[in-house]
Amino acid sequence: MADCCEDKACAIEAMKAKQSKTLKIVLLINTFLFLLTAYYGFTAHSTGLLSESLDDFGDAVTYALSLYVVYKSDQMKAKVAFIKGCLILLGAVFVLVKVVQHSIDNAVPVFEAMGIVALIALLLNVTCLILLTKHRDQDINMSSVWECSRNDIFNNASIILAAVLVGITNLGWADIAVGLVLSLLLIKSSVKVLKSAYHASKNTRK
Repeated sequence: MADCCEDKACAIEAMKAKQSKTLKIVLLINTFLFLLTAYYGFTAHSTGLLSESLDDFGDAVTYALSLYVVYKSDQMKAKVAFIKGCLILLGAVFVLVKVVQHSIDNAVPVFEAMGIVALIALLLNVTCLILLTKHRDQDINMSSVWECSRNDIFNNASIILAAVLVGITNLGWADIAVGLVLSLLLIKSSVKVLKSAYHASKNTRK
């Protein structure tokens, strides 16, 4: 009888088990980050942190859905990837609305809260990216969650920069600019995920 390590079916099951374990860890991290950034986004009046909180919420939902389809068919994974793309797009629209609102209100965020929270988020999101990188090329499911995690790194670095600029100028334009850039990044990411989901769905029908 073939050794389990030489058995393709067994190797696939082992890979899925590792994917599941990684997704559970990043799901917990992003749930915590959503609560943290949402609270300080509202209390510190930061468009950047609000965009980050919504992104973290979308990521948490994404990881939960990804965890659900780990043992599902490729067709189901493609469908879930499409849902992820739609969630990212909705997040971008929400952030754009907040950018306009804060521009009208001329709100100046609390830069200390922005910087500290964004730094904590950066460290945790780097951890998530490292955990997900080894699964990046395994299937559409894991490649789409890796895409979400990579975006988070840029988001956090941008918010830290904005916090520094707000602290120097005592103006809210840097926070608003970051919110605008992050919303555009979310739109770009959603288009990429939706395209991948579409092509994956076509391939599963062949």
